[in-house]
Amino acid sequence: MFDNFTFENPQFFWLLVLLPIAAVWYFWKRDKQQASLKMSSIQGFKKNRSVLPYLKHGLFVLRLLALALLIIAMARPRTTDVSTKTTSTEGIDIVLAIDVSASMLARDLKPNRLEALKKVASEFIKGRPTDRIGLVQYAGESFTKTPITSDKAIVLSSLKDMDYSPVLVNGTAIGMGLATSVNRIKDSKALSKVIILLTDGVNNAGFIDPKIASELAVEYGIKVYTIGVGSNGMALSPVGILPNGNFQYGNQKVEIDEELLKEIASTTGGKYFRATNNEKLEDIYEEIDSLEKTEVEEFKYYNYQENFRMLVLLAGFLLLMELFLRFTIFRSFI
Repeated sequence: MFDNFTFENPQFFWLLVLLPIAAVWYFWKRDKQQASLKMSSIQGFKKNRSVLPYLKHGLFVLRLLALALLIIAMARPRTTDVSTKTTSTEGIDIVLAIDVSASMLARDLKPNRLEALKKVASEFIKGRPTDRIGLVQYAGESFTKTPITSDKAIVLSSLKDMDYSPVLVNGTAIGMGLATSVNRIKDSKALSKVIILLTDGVNNAGFIDPKIASELAVEYGIKVYTIGVGSNGMALSPVGILPNGNFQYGNQKVEIDEELLKEIASTTGGKYFRATNNEKLEDIYEEIDSLEKTEVEEFKYYNYQENFRMLVLLAGFLLLMELFLRFTIFRSFI
């Protein structure tokens, strides 16, 4: 509640030590100034005793309260409204190159490799609000799903719609996927350009050698992170199509060209990862997110509201009340 309440000159609070000193001085002076008169008996005065002589000390209390309020006012109490504006000082352009071949429907990740990837990738995209992101999908051929853009809603919508399509030539054209990604990001003016290439197989299609595509990435200053997705050993994968159009599943050996993916990452200054389950895939994207941090410049705007005026007015009111009482009700007792 009081997080935005501050005092600009808190050193004035030291003056509050004067209040108890003033109180001691007041009662000491009062005792010194009172004259003593010896009488044989005061029995005749008791019936006419008034409370006003006791209440007159309230005048001094009013003066102390006014002084306390003035000291607090000098400390300048105020509330602060802080607004921030964040700007990216080093933008990063990122292309997610995603394998959408039939093998990505394998169920060693839950519910399958592609759906697990889409879930993790969407969180990755949401976590990078200041970067531009594009999508490339590939199987036996490749194409741009979404050009690099700062509109995350478009990217997330395109990612959600990404799925295996029988229209695409079957196979895994890693070189084609990488080359399309390089072509999409090479003319970017961003200070940092990154491709995250994910596949679950070996390069067995396309007419562009992955090594040539990685050399193109180096020429344009593009860093490539590669991810091999798939469990070790056997995985329940599509092996055919049933009469109703659904896939028939069977156990197949997981084959990932890890040497090629490592070479692509090493050549371009990136890093290779292996995702054997959903948790590992999440960890990989979190690590990439931490490795590719965008420098952000934050501007804070402070709106101050001074609150000392009301304290000064209240102190003035107490002093006026003290003067009024002093020269009216308590005049004969001063």
